[in-house]
Amino acid sequence: MRVLFRADAGASIGAGHVMRCLAVAEAVQELGGDALFAAASLPSALEVRLRSADMAVHRIDAAPGSAADLAATRAIAGEAGAAAIVLDGYGFSEGWRAGLAEAGLPILAFDDAGTGEPIHAGLIVNAAPDAASLPYRKGNPDARLLLGPAHAPLRREVREAAAAVKPPLEERRGLLVTFGGSDPLGLTAPVIERLAPRLPPGVRMDVAVGGAVRDTGVVEAVAERFKDSVRLHRDTPRMGQLMAQAGLAVSAAGTTTGELAAIGTPAVLVTIADNQLEAARQSEALGWCALVAGQTPGAAERIADVALALWTDPARRRAMAGKLAGIVDGQGALRIARALAEAIAAVRSSN
Repeated sequence: MRVLFRADAGASIGAGHVMRCLAVAEAVQELGGDALFAAASLPSALEVRLRSADMAVHRIDAAPGSAADLAATRAIAGEAGAAAIVLDGYGFSEGWRAGLAEAGLPILAFDDAGTGEPIHAGLIVNAAPDAASLPYRKGNPDARLLLGPAHAPLRREVREAAAAVKPPLEERRGLLVTFGGSDPLGLTAPVIERLAPRLPPGVRMDVAVGGAVRDTGVVEAVAERFKDSVRLHRDTPRMGQLMAQAGLAVSAAGTTTGELAAIGTPAVLVTIADNQLEAARQSEALGWCALVAGQTPGAAERIADVALALWTDPARRRAMAGKLAGIVDGQGALRIARALAEAIAAVRSSN
């Protein structure tokens, strides 16, 4: 089972598409298969991470979603002997997706919108809480739908942290701050400035910044000012451990949402893109997180205020953590990988 993953990452689009593909790619490896990536945009730190996981990386010299991108993706799949393709990204038109489907391979597509438009994939994944209510059947009557939190793809290190014994919430003295792989709104530094000096004594702030963050120098300078209480983690492979040690997380909404839910850490979720808002509202409705709109004026101050209010209310945080039981069991990536294996086997048996 050799699976090609087509996804991009960068300062403007973040790293979420590549990171959830990485979660499934690790699961493919665990099932005895091979995983390789094709990307038209990929920060070097992410490429190093993929290659260190024994995953080949093919650079596409074309605009994402262009005809040249499509031709290159199909060529890479053919030359590599891929048995299936996983597609994750918002920049691929319906025509592009239809052209990819003409390659004749099983295709699995991540989708966060659920508009009912044709996706041209035999398997469709949306891990949002209410994904099952979306009109996927309208344009995809024959697709296998992998919907809801049971299909939230978690990377191996997060799965391991979720399964491990964790300290009680009230004993965790870390507050985790992370705005994804690229922090496109530049919230990390202003949130540190507003939150670090207000933390109670003995509380540390773990700040995780991804490999696609543009203003790392600014973040490093601010973290240095508060070095007695702030620890900076750059492109860390230990996110699962940081989440498990945190009594509260301040996080961009997106792929990290499912990871925090699986580990059982209450959160302040910050929407940094319009397409995150609906899923984040659904998570808030479940009662385990507070929601702040990161694109509004004064967002950094609001984030700090909400985080501090939650930190100083351990009873509320315990209640929020209690809402997390059973929402995400951590096996989503393996379920997706098994569905891929079944699709590949079905194609082979029909030939």
